[in-house]
Amino acid sequence: MKTLKNYLIRLTNPITQKHWFADVLFALIRIIAGVILALDFGASKFGMPWTEEGQNLNLFEVAAWFPEDVANYGGIFALFPVFFAWMGAFSEAVGGLLLALGLQTRIASFLIMCTMLVAIFLQKWGQGTWAMLPAMGFLWIAIYNVYFGSGRFGLDYLTSKKIKSIFMQKSPLINLQQQKV
Repeated sequence: MKTLKNYLIRLTNPITQKHWFADVLFALIRIIAGVILALDFGASKFGMPWTEEGQNLNLFEVAAWFPEDVANYGGIFALFPVFFAWMGAFSEAVGGLLLALGLQTRIASFLIMCTMLVAIFLQKWGQGTWAMLPAMGFLWIAIYNVYFGSGRFGLDYLTSKKIKSIFMQKSPLINLQQQKV
């Protein structure tokens, strides 16, 4: 149980930079990338409240063309194209939103990182560097945020303080046991 608590604290607790200005700079990059992922890339494949009506997508519905595109990657993607299409679109739309807010930044960044690796190597690889550039940019931002988290300008910074205070408090039962010893 103690290791689970420590893992949850480390997963949520962001690493802050020495100077607050560096956190502001990295937060701006994180927020802009998250908004672009959520509002443009994700919403074009996945039904979100802000998806254009011309897409004809219901809430959390994947665009009809996307599973076919994913199936063309072959291998395991051909076996479960709807699942992987849904996961890819979800990581861009919802993961981008979480990235922008700085909420569960490491989990969202990991999903985005996986999606961008698939996009680079299975979708854009033979199309040249310019075609891979957006996915490569999002990949580098995701890698940074998997390691550092949201910094001090994200919701993780606020929630990690609350989680620490909850887990670091000793329960009354433990206090009673220590007094008896």
